[in-house]
Amino acid sequence: MITSIVLIKTSVDQIPEIAEKIAALEGVSEVYSVTGAHDLIALVRVARHDDLADVIPGRISKVPGVASTETHIAFRTYSQHDLEAAFAIGLDA
Repeated sequence: MITSIVLIKTSVDQIPEIAEKIAALEGVSEVYSVTGAHDLIALVRVARHDDLADVIPGRISKVPGVASTETHIAFRTYSQHDLEAAFAIGLDA
């Protein structure tokens, strides 16, 4: 599974509506409304790198009100859930 983080600039007066449209797209797992230089952050999870082109420029960028996107592809995922599971291996409850 390939995960990418997409930073999105939008029409400020339509952030909630745009976020909902993006969240409904296939391949988008989550959308966050954030502070800072970008208005939204979307997490895109796909099986193949080629699928990123379908989701990001092919769908997200075409949502009315999306002004620009900046994409970061994750090399590796680290999470508290993964760490807890790794340390729990072999322990009796």
